[in-house]
Amino acid sequence: MKRFNSVLSLSMFIWMIMGIFIAGHSLAGGVPSCISKGNIEESIPSEAMLTDFSCNFKMFEGAEVLHFNVGLKNVSNTPQRFRVHIFLDNGKAVGGLIPRKTAKGLVGPGQTASFEYPVNGMTGLPNHIILNVSTMAP
Repeated sequence: MKRFNSVLSLSMFIWMIMGIFIAGHSLAGGVPSCISKGNIEESIPSEAMLTDFSCNFKMFEGAEVLHFNVGLKNVSNTPQRFRVHIFLDNGKAVGGLIPRKTAKGLVGPGQTASFEYPVNGMTGLPNHIILNVSTMAP
């Protein structure tokens, strides 16, 4: 009986830890915080609103590297295309266009678009990030 109680207690403890872990990840969207908000310099134009800036580690070209998720909402009255630059404290930089291709059109007023940027060779989190978003002439 004593052995059964210790196994039951251990099982309850494991389930409790798993519950706390899952709850924490569901509240954070399952994505780790890249760095503290105080270590991110943002430059966002008035036509855009940042809806997502998160990171995760995924496979890219044979290695598990840092990926940045950037989501932008067009808060202007005209369709927009955004240029994104992410500069890291170790000299690495990534970026591109949202939308990447314009065959399906630009980001319309009130619409949100996103893209995931891999940082080749970056296997850890940076200490400082500069996020620069600008608009492009349609």
